[in-house]
Amino acid sequence: MSQAFVREGDEQSLSEIAPTITALIRFLTMENNGIRAYERKSYYDEQGREIHEMNNGISYFKDENGRWDTMAT
Repeated sequence: MSQAFVREGDEQSLSEIAPTITALIRFLTMENNGIRAYERKSYYDEQGREIHEMNNGISYFKDENGRWDTMAT
């Protein structure tokens, strides 16, 4: 069955999307009602994780299992 159509209530969570920046941008764009998300900058933190600072003001990284997560503020 194609996943092209997502029923209401079947939305993906952040941890369920593919571990690529393209998938993160697509997910954040959908979450923002189609307004394009983009990466402001990326850097490595003191723990060696690649941090992606997005235009929504939230920084994202991949956890030890390769799933997206957000930085604690």
